[in-house]
Amino acid sequence: MTPTLVFDIETVPDTEGIKTLLDLPDSTSAEDVANIALHKRRQHNGSEFLPLHQHRVVAISCALREGDSFKIWTLGSVDEPEGQLIQRFFDGIEKYTPNVVSWNGGGFDLPVLHYRGLIHGVQAPRYWDMGDDDREFKWNNYIGRYHMRHLDLMDLMAMYQPRANAPLDDLAKLCGFPGKLGMDGSKVWDAYKNGETQGIRDYCETDVANTYLVFLRFQLMRGALNSESYAHEISLVRDTLSGYTGKHWQEFLAAWTA
Repeated sequence: MTPTLVFDIETVPDTEGIKTLLDLPDSTSAEDVANIALHKRRQHNGSEFLPLHQHRVVAISCALREGDSFKIWTLGSVDEPEGQLIQRFFDGIEKYTPNVVSWNGGGFDLPVLHYRGLIHGVQAPRYWDMGDDDREFKWNNYIGRYHMRHLDLMDLMAMYQPRANAPLDDLAKLCGFPGKLGMDGSKVWDAYKNGETQGIRDYCETDVANTYLVFLRFQLMRGALNSESYAHEISLVRDTLSGYTGKHWQEFLAAWTA
């Protein structure tokens, strides 16, 4: 059975890169650089959301379902350089050739990893294969929007219509899953400035757990799982998380009502 890899990333403004792009003095603090960039962005289009290539990856969390096992973890260490984190992610694609699942991965996570990987000289031949090396990838690869080797569950559920997109937090909670606990994407930059990188990594892991649980419900809906196999998969997740010691997992399990 092909492994399934669910992933999520968390980012902060790439203040060094933005400093270069805006030709700001070297002495400009990271916080001032970010404030300038966010202000310019807000003036330009009414939103502070930066262009994707100006995001710096600070956490990549994964859930891997392979054989009889399931696990959730965050790649690398708290202080690992961005390029190494991204290389670790694509090394996992190279090793497992999994089916990849995300929530808005096609609209955010993967384009960010593309741009940032390009900047850092990351190599990802298996990921970028569209049939040149493996003919099977011509019809089902990680790049094609309508292929299943990467399933952007949000995009699919919305019938590829952006106006129909739904937030992961809402869908998770409506399905009886915990949803977001104590942090969301808008709070990551402040947490990072306060040195709370571990908290960001913990939050990213719970987002991955929510995504995987919603994916299991989707698998039930489309018939890939029946009621019995769905219950087995849910129990596997719950049992796995119960064996983890992190406080965020205790809170996650306490909020899990279904």
